[in-house]
Amino acid sequence: MAGVRALMASRWVASAFLSASGRLRPLPSPRAALHGSAPRAGPRVAVVLSGCGVYDGTEIHEASAVLVHLSRGGAEVQLFAPDVPQLHVIDHTKGQPAESETRNVLRESARIARGKITDLAQLRAADHAAVIFPGGFGAAKNLSTFAVDGKDCRVHRDVERVLKEFHEAGKPIGLCCIAPVLAAKVLRGVEVTVGHEQEEGGRWPYAGTAEAVKALGAKHCVKDVTEAHVDRGNKVVTTPAFMCEAALHHIYDGVGAMVRGVLELARK
Repeated sequence: MAGVRALMASRWVASAFLSASGRLRPLPSPRAALHGSAPRAGPRVAVVLSGCGVYDGTEIHEASAVLVHLSRGGAEVQLFAPDVPQLHVIDHTKGQPAESETRNVLRESARIARGKITDLAQLRAADHAAVIFPGGFGAAKNLSTFAVDGKDCRVHRDVERVLKEFHEAGKPIGLCCIAPVLAAKVLRGVEVTVGHEQEEGGRWPYAGTAEAVKALGAKHCVKDVTEAHVDRGNKVVTTPAFMCEAALHHIYDGVGAMVRGVLELARK
């Protein structure tokens, strides 16, 4: 019976992908669905990605947590990414650059977006109630040059424009993990958190980033991994996420605190 069930299952799977003529069915249009985020009554939130993969793009767990919490909060989501080459491609099995490879940030981000992704150049604050930037090294490599230049970094022109547009419009901005350095560079005097300021035996391996945040002219606020800091004056909400060596559910909870803070400000 087990063999029969396996055979039937394989036939069902095949039929799901094959047309009546036996040809492979075309994939559905990317605009058919985005994580179940059809137009909803809640605020319209833009999410800006930086590729796909922690070491050279968006941290996938953070992006997923952002999308889940936004969905639970009733938000309508639209995803964006810049149409630019990645700084480099990392072989995630080795943690080393793959010298012969090149990838595009927009196309890689489309993997997370299930194909429904828009060029960041088209993002306007007037069309959205809030914007959120997940972390991952892509924020420091593709959305800015922070990974190379530290406090002397440059921010991608459309990332800088978007941050300034939302800030000037009084609309909330959420950032997690390393992404708060973008706000620290662009929005002078902003309050952000990247977690703790001491490594504490390796629990906070990127604690030195807090000093870079201060050097950029921002105020750093110490927060734990499950917490978010809300700068109500600037409407900027940040959380440490994977700046901390913590269990995944703690990362998820911290991202949730950040998303709830953004949605709360967006509804005011």
